[in-house]
Amino acid sequence: MKKIVSTAAALMLAALFFSCDLLREEIAFTGSTMGTTYQVKLVTGYFSGSEGLQQKIDARLKEINQSMSTYLPDSEISRFNSLTTAGESIPVSDDFLQVMRTARKIFEMSGGAWDGTVDPLVRLWGFGRGPNSPGIPDEEQLQQQLQHVGFDFIRILDSGELAKTQPAVTLDLGSIAKGFGVDQIAALLQAEGHTDFRVEIGGEVYAAGSRIDGKPWRIGVNHPGKDAPIHKIYRVAELSNRALATSGDYRNFFEIDGRLYSHVIDPRTAYPVANGVVSVTVTAESCTLADGLATAVMVMGHRQGLALVQRLEGVECLIVVQAPDGSFTDHVSSGFPPDIFYKKPSE
Repeated sequence: MKKIVSTAAALMLAALFFSCDLLREEIAFTGSTMGTTYQVKLVTGYFSGSEGLQQKIDARLKEINQSMSTYLPDSEISRFNSLTTAGESIPVSDDFLQVMRTARKIFEMSGGAWDGTVDPLVRLWGFGRGPNSPGIPDEEQLQQQLQHVGFDFIRILDSGELAKTQPAVTLDLGSIAKGFGVDQIAALLQAEGHTDFRVEIGGEVYAAGSRIDGKPWRIGVNHPGKDAPIHKIYRVAELSNRALATSGDYRNFFEIDGRLYSHVIDPRTAYPVANGVVSVTVTAESCTLADGLATAVMVMGHRQGLALVQRLEGVECLIVVQAPDGSFTDHVSSGFPPDIFYKKPSE
């Protein structure tokens, strides 16, 4: 009799879990922000009350864009860039301050390899905003503009204001703002009581909890081949309660006399990086940090970049270097998520 009762109890428990699983669904929200697209996948119950969630997501992203978009003349970053007097300061939002504090941290830890004031050099090479077509700029122009590049020309005041010590310096936070947006939407979802979701903005990702099947989220890293289709995957990593961001030079470059020039500019030299690194993927607890570090490591190169990541607690990376013959070599930190599908680096 005792065995029959135990069996019945086990069956009832299994049925309960099965019915709970049936009451879960995966829903998705998509939209546009920061000059790109976003996607949110949410695993939730049928009666969890997700109504109105997309409106909250869109409103939060609009706030961030209004703060950090250089395309909006009335944004906080545009107002900062318009300052023309050394020492003049303006108050900024908590969003802007959070990003600037993380930006300064990345600037300092990378030895200036990441620098949010590099955009004038990027535009001189014909990348990014502006009417110029890609090409090699005049050396005198480069050196002149280089004098106005340097994150240490910006002061973050205790009062919550920003000031310049060099009036000509300008900010562009495009290589870190998407990561911040990902973090903020993740925080919004958590505040709403959600534990299982994936947030992606322009390829930068935060994954929390698990998929609907209970397994970690699978995040693909694009193939770094310059002729590879945009959806071709190089590696697939499993991610849970972590952020992932990738920076690469395989989509935006130009070629002159057989030499490739990347859109990734070294702010210390004013020239495109030419260290063989074609892709950097970073995982961290914060997508803001991962986003900025991915660009920094691109500039630093695989040896210095890997050494930096190995020193940072809770940060891992995959650095892909392309040889002159076109083959790829992976340089992976000790804790980077393994590829769930075996693949040779040259594939």
